[in-house]
Amino acid sequence: MRPINETLAAMTLEEKAALCSGQDFWTTRAIEHLDVPALMLSDGPHGLRKQPDGPGADHAGLLDSVPATCFPTAAGLASSWDTALLTTLGEALGDEAQSEGVDVVLGPGTNIKRSPLCGRNFEYFSEDPLLSSRLASAHIQGVQAKGVGASLKHFAANNQEHRRMSVDARIDERALREIYLASFEEAVKQAEPWTVMCAYNRVNGPYCSEHARLLSEILREEWGFDGVVVSDWGAVNERVAGLEAGLELEMPGSGDTRTREIVAAVEQGRLDEAVLDRAVERLLRLIQRTSTRRRPESRVDLDDHHQLARRIARESMVLLKNEGALPLAAGQRVAVIGEFATRPRFQGGGSSHVNPYRVDTPLDAMQARGEQVDYAQGVAIDRDDIDQALLDEAVKCAQNAEVAVLFLGLPERYESEGYDRQHLDMPANQHALIEAVHAVQPNIVVVLANGSPVTMPWLAKASAVLEAYLGGQAMGVAVTDLLFGDASPCGKLAETFPQRLEDTPCHLDFPGTGDVVNYSEGIFVGYRYVEAKRMAPLFPFGHGLSYTTFEYQDLTLSSRAMSADETLEVQVAVTNTGRRAGKEIVQLYISDHSRTLPVAPKALRHFAKVYLVPGASTTLRFTLSRRDFAYFDVERNAWRVPSGQFVVRIGASSADIRLSQSLQVRGDAPTVPHLDRNTLVGDLEGFPALKQTLRDELASLASQSPLLTALAEEPADEAQGDEMIAAMLRYMPLRSLVAFTAGALDETRLDRLVARLRQRA
Repeated sequence: MRPINETLAAMTLEEKAALCSGQDFWTTRAIEHLDVPALMLSDGPHGLRKQPDGPGADHAGLLDSVPATCFPTAAGLASSWDTALLTTLGEALGDEAQSEGVDVVLGPGTNIKRSPLCGRNFEYFSEDPLLSSRLASAHIQGVQAKGVGASLKHFAANNQEHRRMSVDARIDERALREIYLASFEEAVKQAEPWTVMCAYNRVNGPYCSEHARLLSEILREEWGFDGVVVSDWGAVNERVAGLEAGLELEMPGSGDTRTREIVAAVEQGRLDEAVLDRAVERLLRLIQRTSTRRRPESRVDLDDHHQLARRIARESMVLLKNEGALPLAAGQRVAVIGEFATRPRFQGGGSSHVNPYRVDTPLDAMQARGEQVDYAQGVAIDRDDIDQALLDEAVKCAQNAEVAVLFLGLPERYESEGYDRQHLDMPANQHALIEAVHAVQPNIVVVLANGSPVTMPWLAKASAVLEAYLGGQAMGVAVTDLLFGDASPCGKLAETFPQRLEDTPCHLDFPGTGDVVNYSEGIFVGYRYVEAKRMAPLFPFGHGLSYTTFEYQDLTLSSRAMSADETLEVQVAVTNTGRRAGKEIVQLYISDHSRTLPVAPKALRHFAKVYLVPGASTTLRFTLSRRDFAYFDVERNAWRVPSGQFVVRIGASSADIRLSQSLQVRGDAPTVPHLDRNTLVGDLEGFPALKQTLRDELASLASQSPLLTALAEEPADEAQGDEMIAAMLRYMPLRSLVAFTAGALDETRLDRLVARLRQRA
């Protein structure tokens, strides 16, 4: 390519406008006489879904894509809590993209799991913004290290499929900043994705595709994003408005329709051509970034990537329960029951559906070990009704075994892109299967294949439960590795499993009414809500068992007091106290006891995954900084640190806290409140000069009222008298002084008081 400034100067208005829309479903427009090549984009958050070349290569053939490695979906990947592993995955995706001539891979998806009903949750990481953003950052860095652009999606608040192209997500500013935007923020700042994909939905009014505050003010000006914003496919509402807001590329192509709209807007003076030039310059920079890094000779060993998929799946599966049934012993007679053992569900439905290079089934993998394995179908996964013949066959199979391993979960029709779930239950025939098998075989292991939480009324009947999520094409052999103890489970939940749907924080406001959904739970999402309500979940955030045990010791803080702009070093020792090697995920939470404003009982701030052989110990070190103690101050549009006590907590899950240490934080200096006649007396706390001004003004009037006596003599928070008097003062607006002085402090003096307070502020 020529230098970008030269190319831009040589382009006609029509060429610039045309570059802002795709040529077809997957490629951008080429401008051959200016040596501007086309870019190819492809789905691929957990595996490349490149459509065949040629006309009609679009969503009409979701299953018709080139063979590629299908890795575990994001729901499972997040349960690995392993940033290095996510980088390795990204590198593999980048290599496969290079081998297929793909320039930008659409992913990862880092939207918050607001409700377990969201049909696309399998494609998102977590309910926690820090975990989600950190994993997304690692994924992006891996992809882009291979010279392929990543596309962080879907920006922002795409938390449901119901009416996803029209719904308005109404979110208060603090929740938006602390939860929904925070899941993108670190990934944008640290990984610097080459593209960000805007969501279909609206946020507090405007569509994301034309949301200037999201796309320009926050994403670019505040976070420093310097790449291209691309629309989700079909997400554009008004193209010119989107261009002005910061949306550079619309996909897919719409012929010349959008080109004519942009050209007309410039010619009629409705769109400044400088805005168009800015968008084109960003697009040319992306084209230059990708086209100069192409490796057309690149080849990929898909067998190697299959083994990588196996390793990643092992790291991502979560042992939810184990009463000694696992690991299975060599030579143990095993009844394998459930059609998922032969027709595994290993990926989600929709645009991320991969055509896998190969698929290992659990039954084949177990038989390949030479174990004593008998199989019964048990249920038909394509139906929900009970087939008595299949049930009888399963019972007979279980009777003759020492342990029954049931492969169960959610059929693809239960969860997919495009629609949300209606409940959290598995099919009724699977519940019946568990009941029937348990009647003859008490030693039951349940292996789950699902993209999001399910209820488990049968939990007491299972000796062990392994959450395999949607484990990718190698899930069969990965599950077998864990069941027979070739590896120890080491995944932990990146989301809360509720006891029932009614226990979820947004139960009354999901999916909303008409085209409006109110995020009335605010910041209390996932474990934040569960702990604030003191509810017992089915399984808590961060939970996961191992075949070994770990002990936490010697939590130390570098200081027991710090200022808002200092850092705090945290150390903790972890020891493998069991008989097997294994990995532990250590989680650091912060509790804010400053009582400045409502907060969750704890919030995840750091984590680390460590491998230890039996008896080995290691010391983990974490650094806490300003943002780890901050909340978003809506009035001042800034992150602020409150003063008061905080507690550093180290745990094996959000509910399993092993060690704690408290410290005092000297937060940001209090900011003067807006001062007018409706300012509360209590709002002047922390501002000695303002309180003295108030006392001076009221000193001569103190005898008019017991309230004024208390106010004139001492600060309200030091009052030794009646608690009622102190409370009344704290919440009394200045205008009420007129009434409580029987007019001695009249409106004129009130105005003068407010003016003096403003002068001293």
